[in-house]
This record gives sequence, structure tokens and C-alpha cells, in this order.
Amino acid sequence: MSMGISSARILALVVCLTFLAVTALAEHVIRHTFVIEAKPVTRLCKTHNVIIVNGQFPGPTLHVRNGDTLSVKVYNRAQYNATVHWHGIRQFRTGWADGPEFITQCPIRPGGSYTYRFTITGQEGTLWWHAHSSWLRASVYGALIIHPRLGTTYPFTAPHRETPIMLGEWWNRNPIDVVNQATRTGAAPNVSDAYTINGQPGDLYPCSRRETFRVPIYNEEIHLLRIVNAALNQELFFTVANHKLTVVAVDASYTKPFRTKTVKLGPGQTTDVLLRGARHRVGRYYMAARAYDSAQGVPFDNTTTTAILEYRTRRPPPSSSFRPVMPILPAYNDTRTATNFARGLRSLGTREHPVYVPQTVDESLFYTIGLGLFNCPNQSCGGPNGTRFTASMNNISFVLPSTYSILQAHYFGKKGVFTTGFPDNPPVQFNYTAQNVSRSLWSPVRGTKVKVLKYNAKVQVILQDTNIVNAENHPIHLHGYDFYIVGEGFGNYNPRTDPQKFNLVDPPLRNTVAVPVNGWAAIRFVADNPGAWLMHCHLDVHITWGLAMVFLVENGPSYMTTIESPPPDLPVC
Repeated sequence: MSMGISSARILALVVCLTFLAVTALAEHVIRHTFVIEAKPVTRLCKTHNVIIVNGQFPGPTLHVRNGDTLSVKVYNRAQYNATVHWHGIRQFRTGWADGPEFITQCPIRPGGSYTYRFTITGQEGTLWWHAHSSWLRASVYGALIIHPRLGTTYPFTAPHRETPIMLGEWWNRNPIDVVNQATRTGAAPNVSDAYTINGQPGDLYPCSRRETFRVPIYNEEIHLLRIVNAALNQELFFTVANHKLTVVAVDASYTKPFRTKTVKLGPGQTTDVLLRGARHRVGRYYMAARAYDSAQGVPFDNTTTTAILEYRTRRPPPSSSFRPVMPILPAYNDTRTATNFARGLRSLGTREHPVYVPQTVDESLFYTIGLGLFNCPNQSCGGPNGTRFTASMNNISFVLPSTYSILQAHYFGKKGVFTTGFPDNPPVQFNYTAQNVSRSLWSPVRGTKVKVLKYNAKVQVILQDTNIVNAENHPIHLHGYDFYIVGEGFGNYNPRTDPQKFNLVDPPLRNTVAVPVNGWAAIRFVADNPGAWLMHCHLDVHITWGLAMVFLVENGPSYMTTIESPPPDLPVC
């Protein structure tokens, strides 16, 4: 009898374990907890409270595999509203987890919590996460590393080690106070006091030498650097003294190997590079980043952040008193280097990592982007000639809702939160890149408009920079999608001749495109992900001014092409 009972128990245990194993194979869930709160942080000889995650600056690096489900419960113990955006994650049917405040959710109020849950589908490489509420992104961010599925590997030589390189910006003030002051006065916000690498300014800044970030390397070792531009308002050049870099991925999409001395990243963009240690080399070499500034006459942070690449041997490491070799960085306004880097990128295009560029287009959209000015009645604001700075797409300066999110309003049919009919073309055609654009075009219209897209529509968007107030390179990020950058150029886009030069074979696949200063970029994607998806400039000062719009993608014909129901803990407004 005891044998029978024992056998039954064993059988039950086997069945249970088999069920758990099958469940685990079906969905491997990685769970984390984030606590957002103020903690004292010391930089540049000063200590003040900074909003960070889990007591870390930058926040935790998350490691997942292609196919994993990530579940992160976020507790907001700060004094500000907060959300978290998983930058570059496709969020198939899980738009409720995308994170932009008042677009896909209402904010997590102080004292509240929310669990972001989504599955990584077909993406590998380096992405990142960051706050998407006011300017909390200045300190609330971290890397999100997506490794290949078990049993597969990289489509390039496997590195001996990997290191995330998070480029950021630092203010000696509370960044929320900086943006609030600018919003109140209408002026441009104060520029940052330093750039950082993995939270440290580097030893070119005061009180920073001891904590300068260091990367060890051995002779002939292959090191994978996962570079993220988490800076709030600045595009950056990055290089390593006396070393060449091989680009192998951008924005979690593999590329054909591309050798370069300098990497250029707009805020939001990521670049994976291989760095090979030189044979018999010893010494210390600076990694350095500084601004690429394309706007003429506009103040910017012209400092340089550094980390140190240190060669290690069986002998004791070099003395820390030996000054590292400094690289030659491009000039701040070196648009040629920025352009050559962008044009050198190509999608990998292998059987395991194919390229699916839409060859035809259902929706052909033309969006002007740029700055503007509002008059200030009965007062003098801090912009030029007493005006207030603004920004727009197709002459509409985007206004965030304040009582309901766009996705919730769409899902529940709530009226009055947004309107449809975002224009497919600018209301007035003009010489977009002329030196003297008519002042009658400088003041956009405020609005919360969306562009509705049919499910599975093949979409082309021409993003045209304008010279209103000032021309500038704009890093435009699209939530919920990757897109192919099929073309770019300077001057005004020519719809007759420029499409003939499009790359429809192996263009780079990205989630953030750097629209050239006084130029244009053409992107294509298939609207196969239902939901409300923000497209905006990732210079946070510009989204604050209204350089944004929303694509509202309709549900498809089946359950698996329909957005999921909102989770029960979705924050209320």
C-alpha cells in the first residue's frame, strides 16, 4: 500500500513538474522591483537630493533574452508624478506598458505603484528604460540588455566581455526646477553643467577623478561596448583614444559591421560596438564624449566627459598617476562626421536577421518639424523679443492631456481628450530651409491631434527640418515601432527626385532617427501594432515645447491583432 501511495505521489510530482516546465518554456518571466525616490548624490563637489531608482545612479541594468517576458513593479516614493518608458521595446498589444505620461497611461502618483509587463519579441541588442514624466529622465534611467535566445548567439565574433556605457547629463540644480523655470518664463532652459559616463563626469571635471568610470581590457580581448545616449538635450560624439570601433548593432537591430573612429548618438539612440585590445599594448586610454551641436548661436554644454580604458596584464596595472591618452574629438559643429556615421549604417540582412522594407506605401505623410515663438500678451517672456519658445509638427504644437490618457480615451470611447485629423501635410508649403522664413509662419497652433492608421498599413513619413527660429538636427523617436530609414538629405525634400535614391534593400532599422539640420529623413514601417504611439523629438526641451504627435493604430481583424485589455492596476487620473 505504501508503495502505491508513494508511486501516486511521484506521478503527481512528475505531472506537476512537467506542467511547470512546459509553462516555463511557454513564458519565461523576469521580475524586478523599482523604487523611485530621492537620495543624496554627490557630483562636481556638491551634494543634493536626486530622484533615482533603487538607490542607484544610473539605475539598474536589466538583462533579458529575446522571447522573455519582463515584469517590473514600480513604486513611486518621490514627490513628483512618474512613469517608466521601455525605450525601443515594440510592446506588441501591450501599449499599456509603454509608459509616456498621458499618452498610454496616467502617471503613477506619489505613493502609488504600477506593474509594467510585456514580452520581448524578435529584438536583440541594447535598449534602455527611462522616466517619461517631466524631466525625471535626467536621473531616472538604465540599460536594458536583450541577449539572444538560448541556443543561439550573436551574428558576430562573440566578445570576451560586455560593458554598458550610459552617456548622460548632469545639472547642479534639480532638473525639474530647471524645466519649470523655463516653462514659467518662456525662455530656453539652462544647459547642463556636465556630461557623464555611467553616472560619473570623469576626471576633467572638479572633484571627479577618483570616481571616474574604468573599463578593464586585456591584450587581443574583444570587448562589446553597449553605448546609450541618455542625455536629456544633447546629441553626442563618442570615441576611444587610439582604438577603432566596429559597429555591429543600433537600437537593438544588427547591422553590417562598420568600422569607425567616432560614434554619433542622438538622445535615445543606442550603438553596440566591438573594441579589440591591441597586442602587447599597455597603458590607459580615455573614452570621451562631447556635444554635437548643429544649431547656430544656441548655448550648449561644451564640456567633455571621460572614462578610462585600462589594459591589464599579469604585471601590476599601470599606475593611476599616469595620465590616459586623450582622443581627438570632432568639432562641436562637425555635421560631416555626423552624416558619414549615419550613412555608413546598413541592416545585416541575413536569413536569421532578414530585412523587410515596405516596397509600396499606403500612407504617404510629410511632417515639418522645428521651433517657433508665441507672443506673450500683456507681459514680456524670456524668448527672443519678449516671446515664448514653442515647437511643432505640421504647425501643430502638441499639448498633453491632463486628466486622461489618449490610449484610455480611445479604448473606453471617452470624448474631449483628443481629436483626430492630424494633417498629412503642412498647412502651408514654403521654402522650409530658407535663411529668412516669413515671420507669419513662426507661430503654430496648439492642439492634441492624432493621426489614425489602419491596421497593417504601410506608412512612409518624410520628416522635414525647418529653419524657423533656428535649424537643428532633431532626434525623432517613434514609440511602439522600429522603422527603416530609407533616405535622408540636406535642403528641401524633392518628391520627384529624392525617392529615386532611397535604399529599399538594406537600410538601417531604428527607433530614433536623427533628422539632418536643414534637411530631411524618410522612414517606413508597417502599422502592425494597435495602440496610441507617441512620435516626438527626444531633445526633452523640444517635447516640452510641443514637438510631438500621436499615431492611433486601429485593431486588426483577430484577437492576436487587438490591443490587450488594460491591467487592473493601471493608474487612475
